[in-house]
Amino acid sequence: MSVLEVEGGRRLTGEIDIQGAKNSSLPILAATLLSGEKQIIHNCPQLSDVDAAVKILEYLGCTVKREEHTLEIDPGSVSRWDIPEDLMREMRSSIVFLGAILARMGKALLSMPGGCELGPRPIDLHLDALRKLGVTIEDEHGYLQCKAEDGLHSAKVILAFPSVGATENILLASVLAKGTTVISNAAQEPEIIDLADFLNRCGAKVRGAGKSTIVIDGVERLHAAEHAVIPDRIVAATYLCCGAITGGELLLKHVNPNDLESMIPFFEEMGATISAGHHSVYLKAPSVLKSVRSIRTMPYPGFPTDAQAPFMSVLTVANGSSMFVENIFENRYKHVPELCRMGADIKVEGRVCVVNGISRLTGAVVRAEDLRGGAALIVAGLKAQGKTVIRNIHHIDRGYEKIEDSIMQIGGMIRRMEE
Repeated sequence: MSVLEVEGGRRLTGEIDIQGAKNSSLPILAATLLSGEKQIIHNCPQLSDVDAAVKILEYLGCTVKREEHTLEIDPGSVSRWDIPEDLMREMRSSIVFLGAILARMGKALLSMPGGCELGPRPIDLHLDALRKLGVTIEDEHGYLQCKAEDGLHSAKVILAFPSVGATENILLASVLAKGTTVISNAAQEPEIIDLADFLNRCGAKVRGAGKSTIVIDGVERLHAAEHAVIPDRIVAATYLCCGAITGGELLLKHVNPNDLESMIPFFEEMGATISAGHHSVYLKAPSVLKSVRSIRTMPYPGFPTDAQAPFMSVLTVANGSSMFVENIFENRYKHVPELCRMGADIKVEGRVCVVNGISRLTGAVVRAEDLRGGAALIVAGLKAQGKTVIRNIHHIDRGYEKIEDSIMQIGGMIRRMEE
């Protein structure tokens, strides 16, 4: 079984290119089902989650070719409308295929998705919205049997929570539906904008993506297009955390600074110098960091829940106490016991977590319980005295492309090895 071994105590310096966004790539790959013509997707990261999405496309009947970070998808031979349980369990985002399959085939058969266990991530919002678009849904023995016998039609959908996945599924289902669909309280993440941009390149008519109200005028068909996935803002934040915790100096390239606006002030509060260029972000961190008053995860444009764990690792060695409030997922502190194995002083009470900064972390054998928690252990390991061995790294490979290579090129000591 592969593990990552991290040797701490090295100051990270240099430049690093940011990969394409996992959370954009997956819905965009699902969207390639909507036309019968070849689609070309650039800047698509080499991740196990992307591999899982490709397997789903191929199972449904697509021909997929990859060359480095470019995927060519030919959906002309799509003939299936079901996804086997083993493919659904590989990643939680697999539910985003539901809207696309319904729009293309008029029916779908899916099991409940897998992925990181972050607590309840109910898909009721997805299903209620699809019902408004004309879909009948039966939930039997863990399988969703969905049909749109009279075709999909427009609707006004008001989301109780600005769910990213639900917004994506509504977009995918409604671009070929009859009439005009309006999504109120829609998710506003950059990945939603990226999906809408791709759909519009294909001939869809989507307005307002990135705002709380999105309007979709249904069209009869979509055509071939070429699209480049946006940079991954969570990966960018993770590498900034690597630089901050080691007192390093980094230049991130091929990044959208605007997508990091909710996180940059916290690096400044820690005492780091940080500045944004046109497509770059520069960080220089002090040898001793300051604590931050509080970080509260919120839907975009608030602080992202995906960045909570890496930031917590940084603040374990800051001077003073910091507080986190997790408002998105119920079970997103699984990295805390592992950080405590490394000597961190962290107390959790429900959704609130208090981090009391200490002078040093110590290397230990730890386990990645989810994707971002695994990244947080790498961040901590870069600062810890001695060696940190991280097990269960398949979670990390879901969202970070060859993370050990990227860290090595900026001066870190990390290697993948067989245990």
